[in-house]
Amino acid sequence: MLCELMAGHPDFRSLATIEGISVDLRYAGTNNFVGRDLYGQLDCAWLHRQAAAGMEVAVAWLKRQDGAYRLLLLDALRPHRVQETLWQCLVGTPLQQYLADPAKGSIHSFGMAVDVTLVDSTGIELDMGTGFDDLSDLSHPKYEQRHLAQGLLSQSQIHNREILREAMLGAGFSGISTEWWHFDFGDRVVVRRDYLRIE
Repeated sequence: MLCELMAGHPDFRSLATIEGISVDLRYAGTNNFVGRDLYGQLDCAWLHRQAAAGMEVAVAWLKRQDGAYRLLLLDALRPHRVQETLWQCLVGTPLQQYLADPAKGSIHSFGMAVDVTLVDSTGIELDMGTGFDDLSDLSHPKYEQRHLAQGLLSQSQIHNREILREAMLGAGFSGISTEWWHFDFGDRVVVRRDYLRIE
């Protein structure tokens, strides 16, 4: 289904309907690794209703803690055509490991993945050791303890990542080994096989 035609589709919810989150879609501006607006006039502020419900669980978990942090959504639905554009930007480089091959399909294109961080009560992003879209191994959760031992990440930065992970994993999302900000909702095989991909 084309992104332009999905408004009102029963399987999808606008991000505006998810209370307790902030939204700054980075591919709708220039603050991303390609340095340009990839969404243009496309409305990408959507998630599949199941992932949206998962976000609400994560919001509730954070509120049950000290309430000092909020989720900041950096990317949600990413149309397949945009995934193809991103893939072409990195074709032939080692950085392609950070993107799902469009031939398989990104879980973002089904509205079942989010890129997310935490902000404090004033809206300032917590220090995660790298920014969003930092395509280096400092972004890899699997290397955090090594980077801590080397002095490349601090215990505070890792703690901030752990709070984010606890909120998201406890809400039914799963993380990946290469990006601290990325979380999928649901089984990738099932999503790619059974869910509606947005073009």
